[in-house]
Amino acid sequence: MLFSGALASAQRATASGSSAQPGPNGFLNTPGQNMSGMHIYLWSGLKSHGVGQHDYPQWLADWSKLLTEHGAIVDGAFHPPSAADLANTDVLVIYKGDAGYLGGDSKPTIENYVRRGGGIVSLHDSLCGPDPGYFATLVGGAKRHGEINYTLDAPVPYSIVDRNNPIMEGMSDLTLWDESFFGITWSNDPKVHVLATAVVADTPSAGNHKGEVAPQIWTYEHTLPGGQPARAFVWMQGHIYSNFSNYQIQQMLLRGIAWAGQKQVNTLVDYKAAPASPRPAGSPPGP
Repeated sequence: MLFSGALASAQRATASGSSAQPGPNGFLNTPGQNMSGMHIYLWSGLKSHGVGQHDYPQWLADWSKLLTEHGAIVDGAFHPPSAADLANTDVLVIYKGDAGYLGGDSKPTIENYVRRGGGIVSLHDSLCGPDPGYFATLVGGAKRHGEINYTLDAPVPYSIVDRNNPIMEGMSDLTLWDESFFGITWSNDPKVHVLATAVVADTPSAGNHKGEVAPQIWTYEHTLPGGQPARAFVWMQGHIYSNFSNYQIQQMLLRGIAWAGQKQVNTLVDYKAAPASPRPAGSPPGP
């Protein structure tokens, strides 16, 4: 698990008499951490594809830090979350290949989480799996593993469909070099709310789909039977890892994560850490 080292450090610090106390995620609270922040669980996977592509481990490291700096309480791992992991989670953010393969206890665990109103953010090929019809009930749309429904390395020219949506604040019709998807299996009741589309590039894998206009960014509001209203946010790019550092994309993702967690949409974007408390006179040096 990613944070096992942090937990061990917390235990050592507690044993040595540190005044810091474990926070709500069970890890040591460091000065300046936002203990009232939204709880986010990052589900990642092992590295796949070529250099600079599908760098799931790097994302887990980078975004655990970034989200913490933006006021969130973050946990995560390379394995599906357990019921205990999701007990206090506001948003499950997924960036791993083929997360649609939900084996063992994963399917009921995630269903129960969504049923109580838990949010999901799906990035790139996380919504790929053997049963896109089922996964679409969780995030609004999904793609079937093994089908040629992608462009590979190609321009992805965004056309913003809903410029008034607060998630898309500051987003322009930029073009990323990445991978777009088509042939999505959609939920029909309710339908997704499309935020941006892209024209499918003319690549060998696109075939006769070149020139089609396909949704690439959307939101999904739904309620599982017997459950509470839940939200999902989907960004289909992320094949090229450096695109996570694009300023417009990063701001959009922070807003999408907050929205999916049913928080004010600028909760993460606008977060400012409280000033550090002055050190009492005569206190020993150190952190």
